[in-house]
Amino acid sequence: MVSSFCWSCLSRLRPTPRALLPPPAAAPGIAASFHTTSMRYAQPAKKKNSMEGPAKYRQAKSAKMKKKKQVDRARPPAVGERKALRKRIVLSNPNALEVAGMEELSEQTMVDARLRGSVLALPVPMIDQLRAVQAFKPSQGWSIFRRPGTVVRRETLDMGRLINNISTGGQEEGKMFRKIITGVRGSGKTVHLLQATAMAFTKKWVVFSVPEPQELVDAHTGYAPLDDANPSLYVQNAATAALLSRTAIANEEVLKGLKVSQEHPALKSVVKPGMTLDALTRIGIQDPAVAWAVFQALWTELTATAPATSMTKDFTPRPPMLVTLDGLAHWMKNSEYRNTEFEPIHAHDLVFVKHFLSLLKPNAAKPTLPNGGLLLYATSASNTPTVYALEVALKQLEARKAGVKPSDPNYPREDPYSYADQRVIEAFSAPESQSAKDTALEIQTLTGLTRDEARGFMEYFAHSGLLRENVNDEWVGEKWSLAGGGVIGELEKLARRLRVTA
Repeated sequence: MVSSFCWSCLSRLRPTPRALLPPPAAAPGIAASFHTTSMRYAQPAKKKNSMEGPAKYRQAKSAKMKKKKQVDRARPPAVGERKALRKRIVLSNPNALEVAGMEELSEQTMVDARLRGSVLALPVPMIDQLRAVQAFKPSQGWSIFRRPGTVVRRETLDMGRLINNISTGGQEEGKMFRKIITGVRGSGKTVHLLQATAMAFTKKWVVFSVPEPQELVDAHTGYAPLDDANPSLYVQNAATAALLSRTAIANEEVLKGLKVSQEHPALKSVVKPGMTLDALTRIGIQDPAVAWAVFQALWTELTATAPATSMTKDFTPRPPMLVTLDGLAHWMKNSEYRNTEFEPIHAHDLVFVKHFLSLLKPNAAKPTLPNGGLLLYATSASNTPTVYALEVALKQLEARKAGVKPSDPNYPREDPYSYADQRVIEAFSAPESQSAKDTALEIQTLTGLTRDEARGFMEYFAHSGLLRENVNDEWVGEKWSLAGGGVIGELEKLARRLRVTA
């Protein structure tokens, strides 16, 4: 049957818009025109840049580079500023409470056994003297209290009585005592030297201090052969001048009251009769080239017992001396210096080190310190090199103190295959002195505080407002055990933690 629509009617129908029709198929075939995947409705791919390959690297890019913003850099620190900040000592905290009834260190309190376990404040006029000899260390907790103070322990009272007896009289008057201070880390060796220094200043002694022995052997100080007669010995003029500066500032009052009484041929042109020892020390500070000669002259003057024949006028008896050293192990090995053959120089070949180590042995001709004094050399457990010969020497020293003779089979000896430095061992094997004023070298090991001393130390933290706990025997016993038997450094760590209760 013929359709009722004719061709003319079909031609008059409205055509469908082309936008509604699907795009032509990319692949040939009849069924492809009816395929309805998402790819057919996707956006057409962008035309790639014709500049590809090596051509795009040859085109200029200067116009497309972004300018970097200028950053204002801070001014670099001045020379020595970082070291000064690292070694800065803060001795007062205005936020800490003032401890009521706190006594100061004096000639009476340093020997008072009733003050054992309490904390004594350091006198304010003495602070500058202790700073001059660098008795304070940055790692110590001086900045958390109102004023610096130290706890009185059994070893403190023993040392106070010893210093008092050397000065005032008795069987120990005018004698010299030598001690090596050892102990575990945090046992208070450095503070023990500080207490001895403060007591020596109280009794008007002359104090020589070597606070950082490492700085003398790490090749940071100039050195030169001593003279043509001793080319294997080396002098450090800058380090000697620094020692004279510390000594002059700390002992200014005592040195100004003493005058030159001996002849010094090496300083004949600068030393004049009637010159004070303070003025003599200033010569070595101003001219480091003659610092070692000035130090020898100063040491001769302080160890003199009578004036020279031509200088009998205005002679004053010399006071006792205290010599302290903190970090003995650094002087028991090869230094970082080199000789002309580029071989390492042993620390004992430096005249500065050689002089202070010679004090460990008694002098056969005359007493080492004829006017009396105290020699305190401390080891370090935090910053120290491992020296096997020093360990053997300290064990032998402790055995001799216990009464074990070197001929005894139980006497400690070095391993024959360890190649121990014999110079180090001989430095501590001091024979018995022929003088009644020289005593034998002995070793003193610092241990922890007793429970009573630990309680007084903890109460000082509570009175300063740093500890908010009920300080009783039970609580102190717990902290005493946690501190390894009363190690004062560990007790400080436990006590300085603030505990705020609601």
